[in-house]
Formats: sequence, structure tokens, C-alpha cells
Amino acid sequence: MTAAAAQPIAAIAQRHLLLNMTANGSLGGEGEDLLVVRRGEGPYVDDTDGTRYIDGLSGLYCCQLGYSYGPEFAEAAERQLRELSYSPLWTGSAHPTAIELAERLSRIAPVDIEHTFFSSGGAEAVETAWKIARRYHALRGEPGRVKAIARRGAYHGLTVGTLSFTDDPGLTEPYGPPAIDTRFVSNTSRFGLAPEFADDEVWTAWLLAELEATILAEGPETVAMLIAEPVQNRGGCITPPRGYWQGLRALADRYGFLLVADEVITGFGRLGEWFGGDRYDARPDMVTVAKGITSGYAPLGATLVGTKVTDVLNRPGVVLNHGYTFAGHPLSAAIALRNLEILERDHVLDNVRALQGDLAQRMAALKDLPIVGDVRGTGFFYSCELVGDLDDGGFSDLARAGLIADLIPRRLREAGLLARVYNRSAPLVQIAPPLISDRSVLDRIAAIIAGVLAEASARI
Repeated sequence: MTAAAAQPIAAIAQRHLLLNMTANGSLGGEGEDLLVVRRGEGPYVDDTDGTRYIDGLSGLYCCQLGYSYGPEFAEAAERQLRELSYSPLWTGSAHPTAIELAERLSRIAPVDIEHTFFSSGGAEAVETAWKIARRYHALRGEPGRVKAIARRGAYHGLTVGTLSFTDDPGLTEPYGPPAIDTRFVSNTSRFGLAPEFADDEVWTAWLLAELEATILAEGPETVAMLIAEPVQNRGGCITPPRGYWQGLRALADRYGFLLVADEVITGFGRLGEWFGGDRYDARPDMVTVAKGITSGYAPLGATLVGTKVTDVLNRPGVVLNHGYTFAGHPLSAAIALRNLEILERDHVLDNVRALQGDLAQRMAALKDLPIVGDVRGTGFFYSCELVGDLDDGGFSDLARAGLIADLIPRRLREAGLLARVYNRSAPLVQIAPPLISDRSVLDRIAAIIAGVLAEASARI
């Protein structure tokens, strides 16, 4: 498709399509600032002008398998649609594909997690975890457990409920007071902290002491759940210190709240394991997933629930009065099953394990650039936190507008890489490439970032 032919598509989008998380009214005239992706192949996507990019963010952390498995998924979808197009998981009704998927998930889930509640995406999965936590405590005679604990800078979804679990006023204030009473504790980033926190034992002890003090200040009998990602996405691929997740488990057991691992991004191979928490010996009561469960080939979310919780929920006569119309849709469930089959058959997690060390070295080398303050991540999930022209490492308004909002994202795209550039309090460049990426693709990603950030460094 030529540029002339592509232009009307962008212009029509500007007139009729409201984009997510976008200043829709600030897009250029006739939509010239809009990237319209037309097709994908392997780890690459092409826009309507025919320009090819490495998809360095796997769409939106979804496309574990990249874009070349369409025929296999089409076959699975056609087979399912010929047999059954829709049936709800509602009031005593189910269908075989959802049942098979729930059983398959139980075989790869963390220990003691045997049940699955399906939804349509990640925010719904997190909403479900909250409602299950509240129901669980009420059934056990503790209806006063109405508070949640989350980590500063975290993000767990944009519904009114899940917005309660973020402390970003830019996201929350337009919609009024939070629906859920939430307290925030420190995330696990060590960037800019005192040197003694470089020691895992010291940092873990400090984090857990802060958390315990918060629980005691609120009253343990009021806390329903704590939610955390194994590696926190927002704020830049923030990994935990050794012993941290074991400490969360111990505090949850001591004070009676439920521990929820949000694996919407880190699940299904992103960190080289089926679940990112497996890398850190996490033993959550519930796990929320979406995105990689279908590798982006269909919408699906799920809340995986441990037996401690389902033993209470499944008491005779207890109604789990919660649900979604398209939960466990037959088409999405069939695609998820095929996705799990391909991930295992084609040794995709092994690819991450084999190449993660090389990617770690390439990304760590970026710290030599003056504009890079820290590099964080693991598996196929990394970010660079940028430092600017102010004495405290921040960016002046001029530098922020010129580099973070303009030069860096523009140069990355011109070099053929789609990555995420955060223009917030902590500017970041983040990547999460498809898990099928080979060494040459990963090297190319790192080289492009190095070149662009070297140019940005020269402008500081």
C-alpha cells in the first residue's frame, strides 16, 4: 500500500477512533502522527507505508510468538467455530474448551493453584482477584477486611476498581476518590538509594519491615490482599531482591491477607518461566494473567485461584456472584490452548533462557552512556532509566520536550524499532521483544537503543 493510499486510513481514524491513553485531539492534521500497523511477520510489523519495524514491545507485552503463527491459530479457531461459537460460563453452564484450558493451566500454575476464573483481559482478572478476596474473607467471618496494599508506581489496570491499586494522580484524579481503600508501600527499585541497599539481605529486610509496619498501622484485620508483579512493569522492569517474595508469603500467612501475583505481563515466558513468580519462588494465593496467555491472537484474561481460597468459595450453597459475558469464550479458549501447545512444542521458553544472558550483557553496556542512569530487567524484559541535565538527574522542561517527548521516540522509530518511551517523572526506554526473537534481533534492538541514546547524550 502506498503512502497516498494509506493517508485516508489515518485520517479516518482521527475522525472516528478514540485511541487508548492518547491525547486524541493533539494528533497531527489528517492523522499524520498516527502509526497504522498493517501486518506482522516473525518479530516484525509493517505499517501502511510498508515500513518495517522490530516490534520491541510485543505489541503491548502480548505477542510472545510474534506474528507468523496465524495459520495455526486460524485452524484452531475454525475448528472451534465449526463446533461451538459461544456458550457462557454462567449459572451452572460450561463448555469443553474452557474446561480443558482450566485443566491445562492447573498443570503449569504455581503450587496449590488448581482453579481458574476466566475474564476478557487483565484489568478484569485483577478486579476478579479483589472480589474473590473480599468474598473469601467474608465467608470466613472477617467482612472487615476491606483494604488492599499495592506498591508505589505500580499499575494493575484502568477500570474504576483496578485504578485503586495505582498511586499515579494523572490516572486516578480525573475519576474521583478510589473505589477500594488502598495503602501503598515501596517498590523494589534501588536506583538512587544509599549504597547499603545494594545488599539483597539489607534491602529485603527494609522492604518487609516497611510493609509490616504499614499492616500494623492499618490493623491486620482490615487488610484483604496485597497485589504485586514479580517484576514491576511501571517504573521500569523493577526486579525483586532475594528473599522478597518469600517474605511477602510469610507476612500474608502471619496476618491473614491474600497474596496476589499480577502476571498479566510477566506470565507465559516473558521471564523464561511459565510464570515470572517461579523465578523468585513466589507462592501466591492467586495469579492474574492475560496478554501472553493467547500471545495476543485473541482477548482473554484469567484469575488462577489457590486451593486455600477455593476450599472456602466451593462450600455447598456458596454462590460466587461475579462473572463476565465473554469469560472463557470458546474461540479465545481454543486459541489459548493452541498457544500453550506452541510455546511448549517450539521450546519458546528455552529460547528465552538461552538468550537472556546475551541480552542482559547488551543492555547492561548501555549504562556507559551519560544519559542512562540505570538498566533493569531480566528475561526478555528490560528498561533504561534516563538521567538529564539537572543536578539531581532530572530533566529540565526544555530537555524533556526535546529529548524524551521528541528525539528519542522519533529516532527509535526512524531506526526501525518500536519501543516504549515513558515521559513521566522517571523517563524510561523499555523493551519486551517477542519471545521467538533470535540473537541477531536482540543485538539489533540493543544497537538501535545504544545509537539513539548516544545521540541524546550528546544533546544534554
